[in-house]
Amino acid sequence: MEAHTPHASFTFAIALGAAVAAQLAARHLRVPSIVVLLGVGVALGPDGLGVVMPRELGDGLFALVSLAVAIILFEGGLNLDLSRLRHEASSIRRLVTVGAVVTFIGAGLAAWFWMGWPPGVAALFGSLVVVTGPTVIKPLLRNVPLRPRLATVLEGEGLLIDPVGAILAAVVLQYTVSPGVDAAATGALGLLQRGGFGLIAGLVGGFFLVGLLRVPRAVPEGLENLVALAGALVLFASCEAVLGESGILAVTVAGVVVGNFERHVAQELGEFQEHLTVGLIGVLFVLLAADVRLSEVFSLGLPGLMTVVTLALVVRPINVWISTPKSDLNFREKVFLSWMGPRGVVAAAIASISAAFLAQSQPEEAAEMRALVFLTIAMTVVIQGGTAPLVARALGVRAPGRHSWVILGAESLSLLLGDWLRRNDTRVVFVDSNPTHCRDAEQAGFAVVFGDALSERTLARARLERARGVIGLTPNSEVNHHFAGEARDQWGVRESYVAVDRAGSRVTERIVEKQDSRVLFDGPKDVERWHVRVRHGATHVQKLRYADPGADAPEPVPSVEGRTDPFLILALARKGAWLPMSANASLTDGDEVVAVIHSAEEPMALEALASRGLFPVEDAEDDDEAIDGEADARGA
Repeated sequence: MEAHTPHASFTFAIALGAAVAAQLAARHLRVPSIVVLLGVGVALGPDGLGVVMPRELGDGLFALVSLAVAIILFEGGLNLDLSRLRHEASSIRRLVTVGAVVTFIGAGLAAWFWMGWPPGVAALFGSLVVVTGPTVIKPLLRNVPLRPRLATVLEGEGLLIDPVGAILAAVVLQYTVSPGVDAAATGALGLLQRGGFGLIAGLVGGFFLVGLLRVPRAVPEGLENLVALAGALVLFASCEAVLGESGILAVTVAGVVVGNFERHVAQELGEFQEHLTVGLIGVLFVLLAADVRLSEVFSLGLPGLMTVVTLALVVRPINVWISTPKSDLNFREKVFLSWMGPRGVVAAAIASISAAFLAQSQPEEAAEMRALVFLTIAMTVVIQGGTAPLVARALGVRAPGRHSWVILGAESLSLLLGDWLRRNDTRVVFVDSNPTHCRDAEQAGFAVVFGDALSERTLARARLERARGVIGLTPNSEVNHHFAGEARDQWGVRESYVAVDRAGSRVTERIVEKQDSRVLFDGPKDVERWHVRVRHGATHVQKLRYADPGADAPEPVPSVEGRTDPFLILALARKGAWLPMSANASLTDGDEVVAVIHSAEEPMALEALASRGLFPVEDAEDDDEAIDGEADARGA
């Protein structure tokens, strides 16, 4: 090695530092991080300052790329909630199967027509751009709030199509290097073998990790992240050793299994894995961008530009419309989905590895193909990713600005309140640090964030920037009060409700109202007692209608509403929508409320409610039966 040539360790260290700086700049500038990373990689590479020299890593570059892609896809699998995919499963399944075939053929034909490449090389390019890239889609969804079903389709396709593209690229590469009928037959068989083996290995590895994490004291507290990371890498390396290119599918499937069968652990793992993934994505883009020479990209000229334009404006729309003929997506959502096909780090990584193998037999085409893949990444990220907010607004596919309720505490009474709030077709998210409570809420069909509610990371995962309001509903009034304050001060949440304990708390009604919050329910309550009552089936729900009792209404009996606490007013119907009940809510004739009544004290409860002008509606029993039936169905 010449004295002035950067050493491998120096190259990696500079690439890591530059990647972190680039991502910080991207956050401040509010631009896609990949745009900045590509620019930094080129600026520091051989065409720029010459301080990042990827070739100094030798074969270690491709080993690093492979392991990084495995970790990125494992982390993506951890965050893929299968319960959200059920309604859009058909569209996602067709996008990653039929859509992959359409993109493979369409992109290959475009490269063959515009670039004049041999069919094998054109087909290899088609396989490399099949992927859309979760590394681009996830930041996009974070910055552009889309309608839930559209966001679900984009997220599901972005993750699940990556292993499909990787396996397809490996098979096509084998045919390109050694063309022939036998190679084609072997490649088709290899596609099935890699897919089947990767799927089975991923299921086995994922359930093994789930079982290991569930065994009491098998994994000491604090080491879950290392166990999961090591397990994913061992699974990837083992699968690659047995059958090349099967490891990517295996780690993706394993991540999905762990993420959906051990949700509370997966969310803790996800925090660590997400930070690691962000760093790896940055390093990969800097290294891989530095490895591409600008002269090779510019030499593509108009044919290269037209290939990318054809891929984005012709192939992608055909893919979407063929894959979503009977989906719930409307015309505007399909148009947006057709526009969004950015490629990410997985495409870049697979392209670099494939080009290295192809260069042994066709060096000129290998350099052009890698340059064209990077041109595709740059153009789709800059143009499609950069215009996504404008296109989403123009098509009207953005989600409502603030439309969800975030409830702290997922115990029995909280789930009951959440059930009434989501009758408005409103998203309800629970935050809790108790695994059992989280599991109960998930089984009831709610979104759940596991973690400390006073942690900034946990609140960020709860997406408070999209919350209409927050509700502190734990037995600890101080925690409820602090949670509401954080949501208002740090995240700009407009509405907040705080459950105040009847006695023994330093938080009073006056303190809550001074904070611009509202006291939850019809006044301070013994929240722990009500949680227990609901959990043990000692209560029932009663819908009531308000009628002004007039000046002659009897005063509530102190012993009834003071000591025994026979009822709790849970929610109020206002303008056709259900809202949490607050102590200072003023009722008008015709308003309806829902009360939770302690069954053993029902006569006292109804008497006290009548003194407030609240009387059972005539169809209350039928409504209660419907409520109970709905709750039973969700529990099942």
